[in-house]
Amino acid sequence: MPKMKTHSSLKDRFKITGTGKVKRYKAFRNHLLSHKSGRQKRGLAEHPLMAPGDVRRLKQGLSNLK
Repeated sequence: MPKMKTHSSLKDRFKITGTGKVKRYKAFRNHLLSHKSGRQKRGLAEHPLMAPGDVRRLKQGLSNLK
C-alpha cells in the first residue's frame, strides 16, 4: 500500500498547532488593503481555530503535516 500524500493546497492554507488543533487563515487580507481601516485589518490578522466537524473532514488531507 503506498503512503498517503498530504494535499498540496492544504499545506499553505492550514497550520497544525502543537496540541493538534488546526488554525486557518481569513479571507480579505491579501491585497487592496489601503482602503480598509486599521480596525478591520487587525481583526483579519487573527488566525481562528477550525471547528471540530471541519477538522475531522480535513484530517485525511492533512495526514502528514506535523
